[in-house]
Amino acid sequence: MLERIIVIAVKMPGDNDMRFESSLDELKSLSKTAGGSVEKVITQNRQRIHPAYYIGEGKMDEIRETAEEYDADIIISNDELSPGQLRNLTDHIGIQVIDRSQLILDIFAKRARTKEGKLQVELAQMEYTLPRLRGRGEEMSRLGAGIGTRGPGETKLETDQRHIRSRIDDIKRQLKQVVRQREQYRRRRKTNDVFQIAIVGYTNAGKSTLFNQLTDSDALVENQLFATLDPLTRRIQLPSGFQTLATDTVGFIQDLPTSLIAAFRSTLEEVTEADFILHVVDAANPDLEQQQNTVNNLLHDLDADTIPKLMVYNKKDLIEDDFIPMYYPNIFISALDPADIQRLLRKLEETLKDEWDWYTVDINPDQGKLLHRLEQETIVTEQSFQQNENVYSVSGYIRQNHPLRSLLKEH
Repeated sequence: MLERIIVIAVKMPGDNDMRFESSLDELKSLSKTAGGSVEKVITQNRQRIHPAYYIGEGKMDEIRETAEEYDADIIISNDELSPGQLRNLTDHIGIQVIDRSQLILDIFAKRARTKEGKLQVELAQMEYTLPRLRGRGEEMSRLGAGIGTRGPGETKLETDQRHIRSRIDDIKRQLKQVVRQREQYRRRRKTNDVFQIAIVGYTNAGKSTLFNQLTDSDALVENQLFATLDPLTRRIQLPSGFQTLATDTVGFIQDLPTSLIAAFRSTLEEVTEADFILHVVDAANPDLEQQQNTVNNLLHDLDADTIPKLMVYNKKDLIEDDFIPMYYPNIFISALDPADIQRLLRKLEETLKDEWDWYTVDINPDQGKLLHRLEQETIVTEQSFQQNENVYSVSGYIRQNHPLRSLLKEH
């Protein structure tokens, strides 16, 4: 049974019309992902946000009447609300009011699969809830009663602030341990010196579909926002035989609650550790410019904006007009087309060659191990056996900081 939702939003004089509309569309998609259906959207143009009610007092009566008319279960605000605004709106309208941040947290609570994902969601929920506890005893004393009240587990959320604070400390301790384990695993990957690619992009751009096609795996693919919350890593082989690891990451979103950016930092740290980034863009989305900017800004915040990347403009099958890409290097594909996946792998290899150094080396027949490593860890473009000299001649491309470079110098 879908919960009936009324969405409310304030438009300020400086708000861009298109961005305002796209944020409302996004809120509708988020509501659908959370298991609700938006019955009505009520907006108000204001010079400034009402400090006590967010929306004008006259507008609140309209919201209350509309909620009664549609028998609404919940009201969701497009902006993050202060504890006072949440309380006042709920009291005045008589139905539970939540905001965009709480909705996103709710979806994350439903979606988290791994221990780390669940801990991060719970931490963000606790930190969000703490300042909003006063006056919410009745509804907050039970979790799991619909949108905005879900928790990542069966724990009852006590209204005792002390209990929440000690739980926050406890989660932070556990997360430190999980992050340490992840760092050890990452360090191991680094000492093995495996090249790492992070697949990033706006939520629902098609990252998981692309990831599955590239790695022949079956990550969760749904036409919903935030289908992927826990990073997955799999091996990919490029046409030359070069092997790399690819990681599918959580989707980015505009106006992501600050508490969530902090909580999902370690999930996104996969991106900062990457050697290369595939930035997947939904080319069919009318708001693709804004979405690209959101991802680029977040990469900048993570200090990952200097990592080499390839723009992958996806969903070619949904576009009829000529498409003009905004960033280079790029490729225009449909992640559902196997021929396009092969084109992408070739393009990825070409892009890496542009970044890397060319080498040529002669190797003795008894050095099969070195030859095998060159085939897997560098992009080999030519290989032949020179009978007169009794050596293998190998040419290709190697990245600047690869440990094999010192071995090549000896040859």
